[in-house]
Amino acid sequence: MKPLQGKAALVTGAAKRIGRALALSLAEAGADVAITYRSSEVEARQTVSDLEALGVHAVAIPVDLCDPAQIRSGVDTAAARFGRLDILVNNAGRYETAALESITVEQWDAMFDTNARGPFLAAQAAHPWLKAEHGRIINIGSLGGMHPWSTHGHYSTSKAALHMLTRTMSRAFAPEISVNCVAPGMIVNGEVGAEYESFARRTPMQRNGTAQDVAAAVLFFATGPHFITGQILSVDGGLGL
Repeated sequence: MKPLQGKAALVTGAAKRIGRALALSLAEAGADVAITYRSSEVEARQTVSDLEALGVHAVAIPVDLCDPAQIRSGVDTAAARFGRLDILVNNAGRYETAALESITVEQWDAMFDTNARGPFLAAQAAHPWLKAEHGRIINIGSLGGMHPWSTHGHYSTSKAALHMLTRTMSRAFAPEISVNCVAPGMIVNGEVGAEYESFARRTPMQRNGTAQDVAAAVLFFATGPHFITGQILSVDGGLGL
């Protein structure tokens, strides 16, 4: 029997890239999976098809994570589709490079809306369902939330907020719900170039990370001891040391 057989998961922003890998990993472990997307409808439909090919039920739900009503509706739709919700993966995120002195209020607010407020609202909406199943919340943070990246000030600050939200929720939602965070470093999806090679050389493990590395960490929190909670797990090959 697969470790997540009979469980249901919701992964936000999972039409492509890292989110897609997370959804597929959970499905391979036996979970039915709902994904949210904002504008990537074609990719979302393909991901659902690939999830179903693994023998699980899957659904794609359009959700703008800046809209509280859409977040609540999306969570309720996912839970109603499967009759339960065991795992929430707050993956959807915004990333942007900008000089700190040039960041506008609109840029700052948009970053926090997606990276901090969105996960908070999704967790709040999912709380009754997760509490009923003694479920789990897994947030996707960032190495940038643990180290000050001067050219990504609003991004780093928003991810630091998500890390603190993880720890706060782990206390507030205990003992029924475990809450943890995976904080990736440099993750590549086939990209090549001098910048990526430079990061690989600076990384003790002498390579950049992959979406599968992140997925393995998420799967650990999804299937490991429920007693583990409030943890921020770096998946960075030692880059942050």
